[in-house]
Amino acid sequence: MSPEFTQEYTKRPVNPGAEEMMGKEFSVLDHGFIYLVDYMGSDSEIARAARTSYGKGTKTIREDADLIKHLLSHDHTSPFEMVEFKFHAKMPIFVARQWIRHRTASLNEMSARYSILDKEFYVPSAEEMGVQSKVNNQGRVNEFNQDQAEYIRQLLINDAQRNYEHYEYMLNDKGDKTPKDPSRDMLARELARMNLSLNFYTQWYWKIDLHNLLHFLNLRMDPHAQREIQLYAFEMAKIVKESVPIAWKSFEEYKLNSLRLSRNEVKILDIINSGNPITISKEQIKELLNTHDMKTKWEEEEFKAKLNSLGYKING
Repeated sequence: MSPEFTQEYTKRPVNPGAEEMMGKEFSVLDHGFIYLVDYMGSDSEIARAARTSYGKGTKTIREDADLIKHLLSHDHTSPFEMVEFKFHAKMPIFVARQWIRHRTASLNEMSARYSILDKEFYVPSAEEMGVQSKVNNQGRVNEFNQDQAEYIRQLLINDAQRNYEHYEYMLNDKGDKTPKDPSRDMLARELARMNLSLNFYTQWYWKIDLHNLLHFLNLRMDPHAQREIQLYAFEMAKIVKESVPIAWKSFEEYKLNSLRLSRNEVKILDIINSGNPITISKEQIKELLNTHDMKTKWEEEEFKAKLNSLGYKING
């Protein structure tokens, strides 16, 4: 459960959005959660860090927003590493093993060598079950037969309950390091834990800078990511959005909802356009950019360059 949070005097810059998020528990799956334990920095700290490169301090919010947008769109990542988040998360072990593949964070996980795990395990709903994809070896497609799904759910429940009963038997521990049955030895916790299945819950503290956190969210909010870890990413995104709204808006624009083309895809588009090149005026470009809040000179020039590379003709 969330600890008690108290407002104390501090000399560090306070981030009102992050302060509002701290300690709020976001439930995930059947027994999981995530919440913000601590943070360092804000949108203004990203801009401040970037401006140290040429000796100027933080300016207006509008100027900060334009700078952050420029940094993110050009993959200038180090200023985003100046902001950090520390989360407390509880998730099934199989989700944790995916999560930990992102080796750009500091974490401390609950250890079943020292603690007795709770009898909490994840069982997906029948609606969440899917058929193995024949195209993507990592994915699932279509809805599973509901009668079969309910039978499988019961198998998962029965197996987890049986495994936990065996776990408790092997531990032979009343929870205070004394045996339930004095006639039997207490198996070491580090051995008894191996009987538990991957749907049992673990938890950890996870600290990561904003650059790597956005990369994590870009991958794990993707529709191709496993549904269970997506749900954690979606809840985490709510915290990040409130904590660094300017950086989040730029992230949505240039990473999360953008499209990257390969060299051959660009060539194919060039061939398509060369047969009947699309013509657009500079005035139309400026109007479209203004409508979509792309008003700086560098955005206009870069967009024109992209149009040229794709075979569009610009008049005026």
